[in-house]
Amino acid sequence: MADFKNITVDDVSAMLQQGNIQLIDVRTDAEVARGKIPQGAPLPLHLLPLRLNELDKSVATIFYCQMGGRSAQAAAFAVGSGFADVYNLQGGITAWAHAGLPIQ
Repeated sequence: MADFKNITVDDVSAMLQQGNIQLIDVRTDAEVARGKIPQGAPLPLHLLPLRLNELDKSVATIFYCQMGGRSAQAAAFAVGSGFADVYNLQGGITAWAHAGLPIQ
């Protein structure tokens, strides 16, 4: 069975530049309000089982959260639900910010 891949901030940045991916922020609305990766679409982890069908299974899907734990859960759930090209941002938005990348 396929599994998700843990990837770095540099990997995510490169994939965003190439396009044709969906970047999903699984943090709470309150966390997202404090800042997010500009291309990230909010979908709180607790709503993922209800809204996973809104995501496109045919494109690469990257999940992120604050540190990488909740997004790993989201990635595992997506893989278990038939998504093939799934990634987890190691270190989450914290690693993104430490790398000096934009937060909106």
